[in-house]
Amino acid sequence: MKRKPLAFRILPVMDADVVVIGAGAAGLAAARILASRSLRAIVLEARDRIGGRVWSRQVAQITMPAELGAEFIHGEAPHTMALLRDAGMTAVATGGESWMCGEDGGLRRDDREFILASHALDGARSLAKDESADQFLRRLERDEATRHMAEAARAFVEGFEAADPAIASVKSIADELRSGVDSTSSRPLGGYGPMFEHLYASCTAAGVQICLSTIVRRISWRAGAVAVKVSNPSGELRTIHARAAVVTLPVGVLRQSGNETEVAFDPDLPSAKRKALRNIEMGHAVKVVLWFRTAFWERIHSGRYRDSTFLRCPGQAFTAYWTQLPVRSELIVAWAGGPNAIALSDAPQAEVIERALNGVGALLDEPTLVSKEFEGSAMHDWSRDQFAGGAYSYVVVGGGNARATLAEPVDNTLFFAGEATSGDGQGGTVNGALETGERAAAEVATSLGTTAG
Repeated sequence: MKRKPLAFRILPVMDADVVVIGAGAAGLAAARILASRSLRAIVLEARDRIGGRVWSRQVAQITMPAELGAEFIHGEAPHTMALLRDAGMTAVATGGESWMCGEDGGLRRDDREFILASHALDGARSLAKDESADQFLRRLERDEATRHMAEAARAFVEGFEAADPAIASVKSIADELRSGVDSTSSRPLGGYGPMFEHLYASCTAAGVQICLSTIVRRISWRAGAVAVKVSNPSGELRTIHARAAVVTLPVGVLRQSGNETEVAFDPDLPSAKRKALRNIEMGHAVKVVLWFRTAFWERIHSGRYRDSTFLRCPGQAFTAYWTQLPVRSELIVAWAGGPNAIALSDAPQAEVIERALNGVGALLDEPTLVSKEFEGSAMHDWSRDQFAGGAYSYVVVGGGNARATLAEPVDNTLFFAGEATSGDGQGGTVNGALETGERAAAEVATSLGTTAG
C-alpha cells in the first residue's frame, strides 16, 4: 500500500537527533545514554514534573516522602541498584512481619502468602494452552487441599499485579514469578525522588533538553525522520523534527482513542504493533498515603505489631496496608489493586481516603485511636491519570510475546521502551523501565551509526 506524502518530504532542519517521548524512568534512562553517545536529544513530557509513574511527593508535615507511584525495588534490579549507587544512595530490604485477617476478623501472623501464591501458580507454566488466571484458580479453589493456595494466588494477581483475573494470562504471571523479580523487595532509602533528580541532572548536564508540560499530539514518521507535533498548556502548537524517536508512553496512553490525550501516529503503527497493544492491559491501582501524629501501631496491644510491615485483609476495600519498615515512620500506605481499585474509581477523593482510614482502624481494632492520631493524607488513582491510564502493565490471555513485539523498532526510526516492553520478567517495575530505556537508546545509536562515548 502506497503511503501518502508527509508534510516533511522536503527535508526540515532537525531540532535534535532523537526525540524521547516521556520523562519517566525509561525516557530519562534513554536520554542519558543517547547523550553519552554524542547524540542530541530532546525529551518531551506531558506532566509538569519528571518521573512519570514514579511520584515522590514531599509533604511539609512529614520527613518521609509520600510515594504515590512506584515505591519498591523488586528482585535484584541491577539497573536500579547501579543508578542508586551513582546517585550516592542505597536500598534497604523491607523485612518485618506480615499479618493477615483471620476468619474471625482479627489479625494473625502470616508470612507465607507470597510462597503460597507462587506454589499455586507453578502448574500454570506447563499448561498446553494459555488461560485466564481466574479459570486456572477456580479449579484449585474447588479442591480443599489447594484452596488456601489458590486464594493467596488470587489476592496476588488482583493486588500485587493489579490485574483482572478474568483476562490476565496465567502463564505470563507464572513466568514473571519464575524470573524471581517478585521474590524479594526493598526500597530506596529516602524514596525514589533523589534518584530521579540525579538522573535528571545527569541528562541536563550532558546537554539533553527536557521540556515539561509538553503534550505530544501526533507523531509523523518515515524511515530516518520524525515530526512530533506538541502543544503547551496554552494550546499553542509546534513541531519538533528529529532523525528518530524513542517512545516510552505507557500502554494506557498508546491505546487511548478519541480523547484529548490521544497520540496519533502517521502513518499508523504496523498491525503487529497494534495487536501487541491489544494484548497488554494496564492494571488498576489506587494508592493512599496516610500519616499520623505518632506510629501508634508500634505500641498498641503490648507492641504486637511493632515490627509489622504488611497488613492484609482481602475483604476490605483496601486489601493491603504497609508501613515503612525498616525505617520507623508515621506513614501507612493503603493499596487497592485490580477489581478493588475499579470499585473505588467513581468515589469522591474524600470518601476514598475515609475508607482507607477506616480500614486501618478495623484492621488494628482501634478505630477511635486511628481517628485521633490521623493528621493527613495524599492519594492517587492511576487509572484516572490521563497521562498513565493505569498503574503498570500485564499480558492478557493469549498475549504470548506481546511485550517483545511492542519493544521492536519500526523502520529503525521509532523505538519503544518502558516497563511494558520488558521481556525478561521485569514488566511493571522501575528496573524494567530503566533497562528498556537503555536498550532502546543503544538500538538508536546503532541505527544512527554512533559509538559509545
